[in-house]
Amino acid sequence: MRRRIRPFLALVLAPVLAGCFASGGGGSDSADGPGAGSRLRVALAFPPAENLSPYGADATILSRLGVTEGLTALDANGAAGPALAASWRQENDRTWLFTLREATFQDGSKVTPAAVAAALTHATQAKPAPAALAGVTLTAKPEGATGVRITTGATDPVLPLRLSSPSLAVLSAKAYDKKDDVDLVGTATGPFELTKVMGATAATLDRYDDYWGGRAQAPGIDVKFVADGTARASALRTGQVDLAEAIPVAQAATLDQNTRKATATTRTTSLLLNSKKGPFKDAALRAAARKAVDTSALAKDVYEGYADAGAGIYGPAVTWAEGRRTEPVGRAEPAKPERTRITLATYDNRPELPEVAQVLKQQLDKAGFDVTLEVREYSRLESDALGGKFDAFVLARNTLVDTGDPVSVLASDYTCDGGYNIAQLCDKDVDRAVAKAEDTVDTAGRQDAAMAAEARILGTDAVVPLVHQRIITGVGTSVSGALLDPYERTLVGIGTRR
Repeated sequence: MRRRIRPFLALVLAPVLAGCFASGGGGSDSADGPGAGSRLRVALAFPPAENLSPYGADATILSRLGVTEGLTALDANGAAGPALAASWRQENDRTWLFTLREATFQDGSKVTPAAVAAALTHATQAKPAPAALAGVTLTAKPEGATGVRITTGATDPVLPLRLSSPSLAVLSAKAYDKKDDVDLVGTATGPFELTKVMGATAATLDRYDDYWGGRAQAPGIDVKFVADGTARASALRTGQVDLAEAIPVAQAATLDQNTRKATATTRTTSLLLNSKKGPFKDAALRAAARKAVDTSALAKDVYEGYADAGAGIYGPAVTWAEGRRTEPVGRAEPAKPERTRITLATYDNRPELPEVAQVLKQQLDKAGFDVTLEVREYSRLESDALGGKFDAFVLARNTLVDTGDPVSVLASDYTCDGGYNIAQLCDKDVDRAVAKAEDTVDTAGRQDAAMAAEARILGTDAVVPLVHQRIITGVGTSVSGALLDPYERTLVGIGTRR
């Protein structure tokens, strides 16, 4: 199944905002009058990289805007809470029964067990598979008037968490009418309906009045995808937008204190080293690169205090990790780089990353490497990164975004069959450690096993944690109810308005 919703009207990202945001209805207020709230104007940092596929990284764009949702959702404590499923129970080691709430799709059809089972089946058939299903097989079947029975190929103790992933959103049958397309326009279940997509530049959403969770206060959302962080900050400052995500640290001081909101997140910025080919196939050279990096300088100078120095794959926002962290296992002794040539790449959607890469270049050059730096917009870089075309890559990654399960990011990013393995790591000891963590049912035991797997992964030096960052969101003074989510899955909800 190809990741495409419909032909795009534009193919390139507008680097800056061209003019003001106009409301979808031709005015700033809803049809219910000025007192009913105005359309929200939102600037997002990442344009669709996969044509708004519901199965890849773009799925988070849809969940942040309140378009899509799944059977479950992460609650404030990171546990699985009700969404389209009102409740669930585990019937045996591999089978769960989910009971649906009464809800409708945005095309007016009912959310039925058959529709939910079909949507999940489509997700299992997507190529490549959603990260939330890495290493997992499942079948979904309708059960009676309100039930969906889900059976996994092996024991999956975190299935309710897994089903909270934005990439496992439930869509109506209409979404799959075309063989090679998944059409998100008017086929989801969230409080806002995607009505128009203007390529990689903009999108329009209208309120879905029959949303099961209640009527949203904003009548709609006008979205622009603005990769330039300075432009996003300027748009908020000048009143062109109401919400602007990922404000650059360097621009934070240009905003009024009451419009910049810093949120501790589970996002870690790391240096990923290509362990499959090129210079960093040599573990000793990976060790030399890790030794050359001064993470405290990055946190203090590049992030200006909006980050902590890298401690591991999981940062301080994953509160249980620190007390369980152990020393990396099996590290090689560093070799002398002797002017080994390497290509270091990153993307500019997160404005700090090019500066991080520039500092890393200086540190690695000083240690004896010969570094060439390459920076592109993320959607123009992702396929090359996943294909292993760079020797080193700077990535900002939310470690709990795919499922909320700490083990999932290890499986997707650092195992031989991982679908987001930019480090190209394939190590039998790592795979065994991750598999053990995946098989552990008890919560505390699973956390311990995740930290043991982290120690194995860090021991390969295929990943060098750099900083654990806080995300700065620009929120206009007239806006209330913005959802500043540490998991970065939500931004706009039914209570968000201006």
